[in-house]
Amino acid sequence: MQDETIDIHGQTLLVTGAAGFIGSRVARLLLAAERPPSKVIGLDSLNDYYSPQLKRARLAQLADAALDSDCAWRFVQADIADRAALEAVFADYRPSLVIHLAAQAGVRHSIECPQAYIDSNVIGFFNLLEACRHHPVRHLVYASSSSVYGDSHKQPYAEHDRTDSPVSLYAATKKCDELLAAAYASLYRIPATALRLFTVYGPWGRPDMACIRFADRMAAGQDIPLFADGQGWRDFTYIDDTASGILRVLARPPQGLPPHQVLNLGHGHPVTVRQFVAELHDALAAAGALPEGYDLAAHLQSLPAQPGDVEATFADTTALERHCGHRADTPLSEGLRRFADWYVRWWLPNRP
Repeated sequence: MQDETIDIHGQTLLVTGAAGFIGSRVARLLLAAERPPSKVIGLDSLNDYYSPQLKRARLAQLADAALDSDCAWRFVQADIADRAALEAVFADYRPSLVIHLAAQAGVRHSIECPQAYIDSNVIGFFNLLEACRHHPVRHLVYASSSSVYGDSHKQPYAEHDRTDSPVSLYAATKKCDELLAAAYASLYRIPATALRLFTVYGPWGRPDMACIRFADRMAAGQDIPLFADGQGWRDFTYIDDTASGILRVLARPPQGLPPHQVLNLGHGHPVTVRQFVAELHDALAAAGALPEGYDLAAHLQSLPAQPGDVEATFADTTALERHCGHRADTPLSEGLRRFADWYVRWWLPNRP
C-alpha cells in the first residue's frame, strides 16, 4: 500500500494547547506556511499552572501572525476536560486534522497535584478521542513523552522498548493516552500518531522548565541546584525542531491496521544537565544577562535526585527519519543562543 501524504493546504486544523510553549510554535508555523491551511483553530484553557500573562503574549503573537497569513485564525478558550465544550468546537469547526498538545505537564508537579493530571491527560484525552470518533479526522497527532520509558538503562530509547514501568504519575498518564489511542484506532479506524517528546527548550518556554528556571537564578546571582549532581543526561531538543517535526508527521498518517503508530521526536544527542547549565551560562553571559563577575562554579549546588526523575533520556530517532525524513539538527549552543536573546529581549522586561 502506498503511503498517504496529506497536503494541509485548504484544511481546517485544530491545535489544542495553542497558548502553550509547543502549541503556539506549531500554530505559528502553520500560519506562516507557504501553502497554509484554510483555518487554524487554537484551543486552550489558559489555566494558571504558570502565568497566563505569558500564554496571552504567545496568543498576541499568533494574532499578529494571522494578519499576514492567508490562513484564518480562531482562538477558543476551553478546557479539554469539559466534554461538552470540546464537542461544540468539533461541531462548529469540523477540523480534518488535529494536533493535540494540551496537557498537564511536569513530572514533579504530578506528585503534588495528581488530580490535575487525571482530569487533563486522561479524561481530557478520552474526550478528544470521542470527538474524533463522532467527527472523523484524517489524522490525530498527539504528544506523548519520553517519560514513558521510565528509568530504563537501555540507551538510546527505541519505540519497541518496554514502557510498562513508569516512575511518575505524569508518565503513567501519557502511557495511558497511547493505549487509549491504539484502542480507538483499532475500534474506529482513527489514524493517530503518538510523538514521544524529549526535553524541549527554547524561546517562549515554560517558566517551570530548566532554561528559564536556571536563567532566572543566574540573572539574580543565585545558586544553581543540580539534582543528582547534574550528572543526569537529557536529550534537549530545540523548539523549532520539535514543531517542524510535528508538522512533518502530521502529513504522513499511519497506514497499518490499526492505524496507530508511536515515534520518538528528540535530538538524539544527549548532554548532562551540568553541561547544559554551563552552555546556558555562556549564552546568557554573551547576551549580557548576568551580573558582573558571576562565577558559575561557585554557585553550583549539588542535591540528591528528585522522586520521579530518571537518570537519562536519549532518543533513537531512526523510525522518525525513516517515516518522514525529519531530523532535529539545531546544536545546543545555537538553541541556547536564541533562547538567551529572547530572555534578554522579552522575558526580563516582562517577567510575570
